[in-house]
This record gives sequence, C-alpha cells and structure tokens, in this order.
Amino acid sequence: MSPFLPPGASQPKFCPVCADSAPPCGNGSRPTFPCCPGPARAHPAAAGRAAVPCAPRVPPSLSSMWLLLVLLLPPAVLPAQPCEPPPGPAGAVRALSARLLGLAGDPTRDPDPAVYLGLRLGREHDLQQEQRYLERLHRAFQHPYGRWDMRGTPAPPQGHRGSPQRPQTGRLALYLLGLRATCPPPKPHRALVTWLKYYLEEDWRGSQRHGRPLTSHYQYGLGVLALCVHHKRVREEVIRRLLAAQHHGRLGHSAVDTEAVLALALTCLERRRLVGAGLAAELRATVHRVSRSMAQAQGPDGIIGNIYSTPWALQVFLATGMCHTEPAYSRAMAALLENLDAFGTAATMAQVLPVLHGHSYLDIASMSCQEELDTLTPLDMEPLAEVPGNKTVRLVVECAQPWCFDLQLYDRQVSTPAAASLLDVLWAASAQDPHFTFDTQDTSQGPYLNQVLGLEARQEKRNYWQLLTAPSTPLLTSIADYIPRDGETLILRLSEW
Repeated sequence: MSPFLPPGASQPKFCPVCADSAPPCGNGSRPTFPCCPGPARAHPAAAGRAAVPCAPRVPPSLSSMWLLLVLLLPPAVLPAQPCEPPPGPAGAVRALSARLLGLAGDPTRDPDPAVYLGLRLGREHDLQQEQRYLERLHRAFQHPYGRWDMRGTPAPPQGHRGSPQRPQTGRLALYLLGLRATCPPPKPHRALVTWLKYYLEEDWRGSQRHGRPLTSHYQYGLGVLALCVHHKRVREEVIRRLLAAQHHGRLGHSAVDTEAVLALALTCLERRRLVGAGLAAELRATVHRVSRSMAQAQGPDGIIGNIYSTPWALQVFLATGMCHTEPAYSRAMAALLENLDAFGTAATMAQVLPVLHGHSYLDIASMSCQEELDTLTPLDMEPLAEVPGNKTVRLVVECAQPWCFDLQLYDRQVSTPAAASLLDVLWAASAQDPHFTFDTQDTSQGPYLNQVLGLEARQEKRNYWQLLTAPSTPLLTSIADYIPRDGETLILRLSEW
C-alpha cells in the first residue's frame, strides 16, 4: 500500500520517477510519484511495467498530508534526532561548564569566540554573563574590521610595523559562528561577511602555488562553515580546494581536527542546499568517507587521534547522525568522560563541552532560543599553588629530515622555576642562549610550535615539530599547558607526517 494514499483507496499502477517535478494532472489530482511533462523517462527499475502518471482523485487524510509534507521538506528544515551522550558523570560535565563560565568572567583574559560557543552550546546558561562576554567580543572585533580602502574593499589589518598581518580566517569565522549562536541571533554587519570572504581569497592567494591556504586548512574550513551557517553561498572553486586537499592528504599532521572541520563545512553546504545536486553528492560521499576513516582510526582506549582531537571527531558523528549507528561514538564519548581532567584550559574546555552536551557546530544553524535554562553559576578555578624552588630540564632539538646534516641540533640543560611550563622552558632557553630561537602560532588548542632554531614547520614539506618526552612519548597537551618534571628530557623533533 502506498503511504501517499488513505485507507480504502485503490493502489495506482507505476508512475515513472523522473528528474523533473510534475504539475497537477488535468483532472485536478496529484501524481503519486513525480512524473515528467512530455515523454516519460522511466526509472530503470520500471522496465516492463505500465506507467500511469496520476492516481485517482481521493480525499487525502490529515495523516497522509502531513507525511507528504515531511517528505518534501528540505533536509535543512527537518528536525534532527538528537544524540544523547551515554550515562556518565553529569555532575562533572556541569562543573566543567561552570568552570569555563568562571574563566569567561575573568576580565584579564582576552575574549575568545570559541569560549563563547562552548557556553552557548551547553544545556544550562548564565544569560547575563554570556551577554557581557558577547559585548567584550564585539569590542574586540569592531576595530580591526572597520577599515575599507578607496575601492570599497576591506583594508587588511596592519602589523606592528605597517606590514599586513596573516589572514585571521579562523578567528573571524568563530566570531561569526558566535553571532549566529546568540539568541536571538543579531544580523551580522555586512562588512563582517565581506571580510570573511576576502580572507578566504587572500588566505589562498598567499600560498596558492603550494595548493594550500596561508594559514591552514583548519582555519579555511572554519571560514566556509561560518559562511554556510549564515546561509551565504560559497564559490564552487573554494569548495573544490577543500575537496582536493582532503582527497590528496594535504591537511597537515593534526588531520583529525582538520578533517572534522572540513566535514562539518561540507555537510552544512549540502544540508542547506547551497550547492548543486552533483556537487552535493560529492560532498555526501566525502563526508561519509571521512566519518568511516575516523571510526577506523579509533584506538583501543576509545580515543580518535588524541584526547584533544576526539571531540572534533564526535562533532562529525553528531552532525551526520552516525552517533545512532556507529559504535565508535559511544566508545569515544566514554573516553572523554574518563579523561575530563585533561581539559583544564579555557580553550580545551570550550572544545570538549559542545559534544558532551550532544551538540556540534552545525547545530548553530538551527538553534532555538525558547526556554533556555538560566541556571548555571560560575565556578572559580582555584589558582595553582606555587611550587617553591627551581628545576632543571634537558632540552634537545632534533631534525629527522634527510636534508639535515645532523640529527641533534641542540642539547642544553635549562634552569627554570619549579612551576614552569614547556613554553616557559623555551623562553628560559632563549634567555640563556641568544642562538636559541623559536616561534609559535595561536590555535584553538593553545600555542603551536612552528619554528625552532630558524627551522620552520611547513605544510608543503609535510613536516611539523613533534613534542616528546624521552625516550619517545608524545605530548598530548600544548606547550603552554605541559609542566615538565625536574630532570626530565624534552625533545623537539622536526618530523614528517
């Protein structure tokens, strides 16, 4: 029995399934299936069957009309079945949200749009505190993005010496996502969207001969996602860049994070029907392939990539609905709940909280402002107790690349206060030895080490600075969060991915 017919109606014969939608039939009835005007082009499965384009006119029931309406709605409008995290320490998750809220209330910290998103995608809120934080974000973003040149195009922000800064693609994208997550969402100034489109072009033009953005594919993917969430079309060439990078494995050493962001952006473009049917099919296939590879990359401990990239993989499972069918989802969620103490900074808390509350960044496009629980209270984090005395750390720099003449480039004992982080150790080394130089880049997971002793980690060369404790244990926290022990040996190794 056809679901389109009320009980008692006769079942019509086959109607050809075509690419064209059918107008009402001449007798006023509607086609049972989409029929072609003019010569019928039947589906191959209809071979040998009679084609009757229209069903007899029957009075539709309310239930059948509702079902037809649901089936015809675009996917972006259909309500998604939410995925609930498995039973776990709900009190600990709430405390993590409260701690992030406490950090957000610290006026000495620069406002971070990712922190705002972490608060907005939670189950409970402190609406007044969130509004104050949003106002701080407004002030932080108002000045850099208010400049235009004589041609009416964005004037790039200037560095300290008048030189253009690198495109801030990811940061501006997160701010635009934050605006959309506000209830009710304010209409962003047209200039902000124009700035982001400008950055997407400048970001790519800066290093297009290498087939990658000047910043990273991670930031580039965030830019596309932010435009999509605001229902802004993206040029097909921009989308093709992301597809090519994913297909050819040019996403960098933190591939799980980057692939997840790209998968969210591609899913958004397809769901919100911002691309044609042919490209949409490519996007679905790519996202499915990425989701499967993430599930297959899961370790026996449930972690995908590392503990900090696992939340990004879970966002993909949530956004695609694989959380209902993929066993890797529940195992990865359990791993996060068992390792909540690893998320001790504002950046890492903001990264993990959305998935702990069953949300991905894609949910921002359909957020509802009704009945938000204004019940969360900030929990101030206790300051770290000062550890008296000093410690000595051995700092080793190695180059594992074939073009390096020596494997070991640096080996020194560095003295620091006992509570110093790895970043503090690097600063102490540069103070003790003027020849020791390093440079970092801000990321969502904290400072990223991209240059040591003049050797820069470059995506086009597929290398990065690997952080290890002797003899070969990788560090899973940022250089600002890791606290070395007295007598520990730290290895900075330029490695390939």
